[in-house]
Amino acid sequence: MTSPSPRLLALAGTVLLWASAFPAIRVGVDELGVAALSFLRLAVAAVALVVVAPFAGVRLPGRGDLPLIGLCGATGMTAYQTLLNWGEVHVEAGTASLLISAAPVFSVLLGAVFLPESEPLTRSVLVGSVVAIGGCALVALAGGATGFSAGALVVVAAAVVQGVYHFATKPLLRRYTGLEVATYAMVAGTVLGLPLAPGAVRAAAHAPAGALAPAVFLGLLPSALGFVIWGYAVARLPLAVSTAALYLVPPVALAVSFVWLSEAPHPVELLGGAVTVLGVLLINRGRRPATGAPGADLSPSASTRP
Repeated sequence: MTSPSPRLLALAGTVLLWASAFPAIRVGVDELGVAALSFLRLAVAAVALVVVAPFAGVRLPGRGDLPLIGLCGATGMTAYQTLLNWGEVHVEAGTASLLISAAPVFSVLLGAVFLPESEPLTRSVLVGSVVAIGGCALVALAGGATGFSAGALVVVAAAVVQGVYHFATKPLLRRYTGLEVATYAMVAGTVLGLPLAPGAVRAAAHAPAGALAPAVFLGLLPSALGFVIWGYAVARLPLAVSTAALYLVPPVALAVSFVWLSEAPHPVELLGGAVTVLGVLLINRGRRPATGAPGADLSPSASTRP
């Protein structure tokens, strides 16, 4: 019997790590609170990526790219982590993964507004955006047993800032690899999150034994290792294969959340999630394929990153 290739194992590992992050966030928020978990996860991931950087061939960024890197760190790291963690105080982990899958909608719409020549607003993109946003509305209106969930809107806001991050990384990915961009953004996000550091230290000092485990897990595995093995996989697999695998993150997150936290999603949430993924599929169908930039394989398709 032929064993799976390392590249397929790396791809499967990425899906599992990113899916497991959603329930881990739920556990970590209960133990540490929103601000502390956000900063500690970023700090752990940034340190890990900086340690790996020399061995992975990560170069120093050019000075002229620092403002754009700052924007990526502010949106895709600091704001995204804080909003997602805040949303998961009120929204179940599996539901959050369904809502985050809408992030490509916002990056594509930004592209259509600011880069109309390279990112035209085609019929497929427009219809897919409407369908995906409608799916998010269904998830928010389901709200489990309590009806409308304002927390779901906070998670959608996290998807919006992640969409901004994906859009902002496009110029950087023409000059740097995906792992380089992720490393720069993680470090920038940690620096911008320093105002949260005193509260994070206090929360960690007064937290029960083992409370830091979710933050360390999230920083080392889904954030740091997830980016490393994702970059390894997509550099060796067809883009269609790696992109398709990311659609598995929400259903795997639902399964992990059920096993780990005994969370069972509302049927309307499942329907809304399926509609959202369908919309994203329509968007990708109507977009031009990525071409040979150094980091093209680690661009907005990585939309279900938690």
